[in-house]
Amino acid sequence: MQTFRDCLYFTSQLIINSCLALLGHMRANLWQNNFFKLCILLEKRFVVCILLFAFSFSAVSAEPDIWIEIDTSKLQLVVIKNGKVSLRLNGISTGRFGASRMRMKGSNLTPIGTFKISSIRESQRFYKFFAIDYPNREIADLALRENRIDLATWKKIIHAIDNNKPVPQDTPLGGHLGVHGLGKGDLDIHRQYNWTNGCIALTNTQIDQLGRWLKPGMRVIIF
Repeated sequence: MQTFRDCLYFTSQLIINSCLALLGHMRANLWQNNFFKLCILLEKRFVVCILLFAFSFSAVSAEPDIWIEIDTSKLQLVVIKNGKVSLRLNGISTGRFGASRMRMKGSNLTPIGTFKISSIRESQRFYKFFAIDYPNREIADLALRENRIDLATWKKIIHAIDNNKPVPQDTPLGGHLGVHGLGKGDLDIHRQYNWTNGCIALTNTQIDQLGRWLKPGMRVIIF
């Protein structure tokens, strides 16, 4: 994404400079009544702009498409790069009562849906914590339709999303969810039970492996 912004900035600057130069030539050529040369110059500038935009978008398409898929039935997390599995982690742990699209605060369910990594941080309890943007617009819309939240709560969530602010974590939908490590927790319990309040838990070794792939904004599909 940074490459995309850099390319667009570079392209826009060249286009602006080209347009300024073109205006200067237009004034000069109009004063000289040399309309034919002006048309040739305009055509060349236009072609250059088109090529620059094509270069920018080709640079974006060259970036790898990477996302995470979490299978709550198989207790498996995979990293997908350009449609192929690049990392597979088995034996993960989910919410102690399973997973659902109707996850609410205190339900101990892992939410099903498509999310994004909202932040990456160290955690004293869980070693590392990769937060997701729960509740997002999809979750809030569904909860409103099913009367699990009221209109005021929905507006509060959507207002935060539309203004790029942290989504409230204290609504009836709950929050503070993500993918995290085990920290100093019991490895045997982790291997035998789904024990979280709704997060996805990995061993510390697994979370280190996953951390090499993650970055804010990355798509996380939980099903």
